[in-house]
Amino acid sequence: SVCMMLCSEVILAFLAVICISTLPRAEGAACEPVRIPMCSPMPWNMTKMPNHLHHSTQANAILAIEQFEGLLGTKCSPDLLFFLCAMYAPICTIDFQHEPIKPCKSVCERARTGCEPVLIEYQHSWPESLACEELPVYDRGVCISPEAIVTAEGPDFPMDSFNGNCKGATSERCKCKSVKPNQKIYLRNNYNYVIRAKVKEVRTKCHDITAVVEVKEILKSSLVNIPRDTVTLYANSGCLCPPLNATGEYIIMGYEDEQRSRLLLLEGSIAEKWEDRWGKKVKRWDQKLRHPGKGKNEPAQKDAAQRPGKNNGRQARH
Repeated sequence: SVCMMLCSEVILAFLAVICISTLPRAEGAACEPVRIPMCSPMPWNMTKMPNHLHHSTQANAILAIEQFEGLLGTKCSPDLLFFLCAMYAPICTIDFQHEPIKPCKSVCERARTGCEPVLIEYQHSWPESLACEELPVYDRGVCISPEAIVTAEGPDFPMDSFNGNCKGATSERCKCKSVKPNQKIYLRNNYNYVIRAKVKEVRTKCHDITAVVEVKEILKSSLVNIPRDTVTLYANSGCLCPPLNATGEYIIMGYEDEQRSRLLLLEGSIAEKWEDRWGKKVKRWDQKLRHPGKGKNEPAQKDAAQRPGKNNGRQARH
């Protein structure tokens, strides 16, 4: 059938990409124009070789990325083409010529979530060469995502605020995934800081958004010092996710940039309207995070200690 033929082509394409992606890394040169046809719709036109998959030339990269045409035809994820081009023809800027900018981990995960089921149906999985775990999140370095790209006119290829290009606007393209605070999320995400804070101002500068907040209470802190004063939370993109409203009071759970001594508010962070119950909940969750095994057997031991019988204290004295 047509579906069987298409899926077979997709599987073969992924297997081919795994082999092609193991080519040895070559020394890089300066930025060069993107010459990969599939990436012509992307909002940048300069790249640098070797790319993130170790292709030394764009000719090699073309052979590899074209293997994904079948998978792209299934429209399994709107993020797939952006992710592939960010890997095979990565953005190159004057400020980041030493190493091409990688796509954000969240972009990879969205592409994988949409497209891996097509492969799993035929007993294949997402290629290790495109592992999302190896990609940066905002608190570990510079990365790009579709919502952080600014479309601009003129010969200069568009980029976010890192190259000073402030044309266009991204606010309408921001889509924040809501993350609700609960014990499972707290233990999984292991936030660097948790604060109770009142939002004073949300600032936008060259598509970088920051939130100025007044710290009311520090529920958890890590390596970056948090003063009981006004502090700035950095989004490191053109989108403030989770969103904050000026003058609102929130419980905020986020990450930190230790090198720059910054508190970060990124995708996956939490900002919920403050309620008194949050203080006790965070204290309990943090205790669980620090001592994951503690308390599991305590109820049974307590019951055993209270039960009369030959194992209680009176029997032991005979």
